[in-house]
Amino acid sequence: MSVAIFPAAGGLGGATYTALLKLLDPKHIVLVSRHPEKLQHEQQAGVAVRKADFDDVESFKGVFDGVKTLNLISYPSIEHEHRFEVAKAAIDSARVSGVRHIFYSSLAFGGLTPDPPFRAQVMLAHLDTEAYLRPLHEHDPEQFSYTVVRVGLYSESFPIYTASFDINRPPKDGKIRVPHDGDGPGIAWAKRHELGEAVAKLIAMYEHDPERFPWKNKLMVLSGPRAYSLNETAKVFSDILGREITVQEVSVDEYANLPEVKESLTYGSGSWSKLWATAFEGLRHGVAAAVTPHLRELLGREPEAFEVTVRGMKTGD
Repeated sequence: MSVAIFPAAGGLGGATYTALLKLLDPKHIVLVSRHPEKLQHEQQAGVAVRKADFDDVESFKGVFDGVKTLNLISYPSIEHEHRFEVAKAAIDSARVSGVRHIFYSSLAFGGLTPDPPFRAQVMLAHLDTEAYLRPLHEHDPEQFSYTVVRVGLYSESFPIYTASFDINRPPKDGKIRVPHDGDGPGIAWAKRHELGEAVAKLIAMYEHDPERFPWKNKLMVLSGPRAYSLNETAKVFSDILGREITVQEVSVDEYANLPEVKESLTYGSGSWSKLWATAFEGLRHGVAAAVTPHLRELLGREPEAFEVTVRGMKTGD
């Protein structure tokens, strides 16, 4: 076995292995998931399927045996401490099993440097995980390396940055109520499927020539082709719907108490809406607006524009 993806049954993991199956021998690929039953079709294609669960760190023991390269995707939450601790446990287990290189799929909500100008809640565990990887290489440079890939904010995830705006059921008054005036630095939206394809091509590039891989022990940001302010994002909605959609600035408390926001950001120990609101302060600092050519270069084509992806999400009238 050579390359593993964990977790492999989610949206980004699925997009990554779908592309990777076309680039590497399936017999050299391991898909690790807490729901291995969802990967029966892939198993029939020749990949190995193993079970592990972020919420059961004991399940990490031995799950990466035989793996030399791991694509680690973060725990799906905005929680900080637990999210980092389970990522750390997965990394430690991978190291014990002999993994030589980790591609960590982080989030493009921190700009272009390891130390962003503002640390939003959604980015805290990512930053801790990135920082944990660096000294592992420094202490063992011959046996371990890493690549941090800050993947762009998914175009399909726009509802969590627009107060749960639904392109198929827009609010009657056309207002997107968030603690932001809509101007200033925005979001370099990128399509999830294309992000997965780009990560797969990075992995294949490393596998084919690890010694000359140019992103070893570095940070890469994969972004869409341009950044959209929240007002420009609302304009995309307006153009698709044929009616005016606008951003209305409200207080953090008012935003956090919007029923649609509370519903979408309540899980586990309760509502995360106030902590999530730190994302809007991050937008003011430009932490999601970085645009790089890397996604286009890896795809070998222009990435899909945000408005094209959103229009594709619109169902029939």
